[in-house]
Amino acid sequence: MASVLVDTHCHPESDSFRQDFEEVLGRAAAAGVVQLLAIGISAATSQAVVLLSNRYPGISAVVGVHPNHTHEIRPGDWERIEELAFHPRVVGIGETGLDNYWKDVPLDLQYDSFRRHIQLSRRCDKPFVVHCREAEAEVLEVLRESAETAPLRGVMHSFCGSEATATECLQMGMFLSFSGMLTYRRNDELRAVAAQVPLDRLLIETDAPYLAPQQYRGKRNEPAWVADTCACLAEVHGMSMEEMAKITTGNARRLFRLDCESLNLPPSTDAV
Repeated sequence: MASVLVDTHCHPESDSFRQDFEEVLGRAAAAGVVQLLAIGISAATSQAVVLLSNRYPGISAVVGVHPNHTHEIRPGDWERIEELAFHPRVVGIGETGLDNYWKDVPLDLQYDSFRRHIQLSRRCDKPFVVHCREAEAEVLEVLRESAETAPLRGVMHSFCGSEATATECLQMGMFLSFSGMLTYRRNDELRAVAAQVPLDRLLIETDAPYLAPQQYRGKRNEPAWVADTCACLAEVHGMSMEEMAKITTGNARRLFRLDCESLNLPPSTDAV
């Protein structure tokens, strides 16, 4: 039985895919990917992923401002994000969160944006997508604060944190999504963490064009290669890839309330 996969986090609007976008989608479909979530990182890219989702039935959009772009927000940008959030092809809010790696965006701006995204996700009743880099304690602080007022409905994107962070996120209702980083040879600790995550909270992603899995490391990542992460996650949980694909696809459809679309369907010719 062929695996049916959902790539819950990628950036198909990236310039990296401009020359061979249709071929990338074709390879994804051939690998069993039936749906992918296109993630916005700014007002402009959020608009772009909504346009893609309108054209391609197998693509759904997530809109927001990446923490590393919060200092670039211009008048009208947030209002545009709020407007897009209620679009029927938008299934989530983000990616948001905190990034303390580059240290070129003030954390106070990131905190404010993170909280606004969570509030927006509640207003439109769609899950939020969290970016966390070198900021586990700070992200947990915001999540705890938010969990005090209402249950959390979101996902930790490309999770690579500690077992303690994973446990607390799960206790607050979050899903954990694993990327190609799970396949890296030196990431035994991450695989050990992934093995402890309940099956009903697991998601898989590529973050394409970034974070290609081990066998393609150094190359441009693409949605087809989410299969590598699925296979790795299946191995650490002691099950077949087909079983893990069924679980993670079911989880993605439940969390994001996805329709059963397919990348094999032809693009829409309707006006966007």
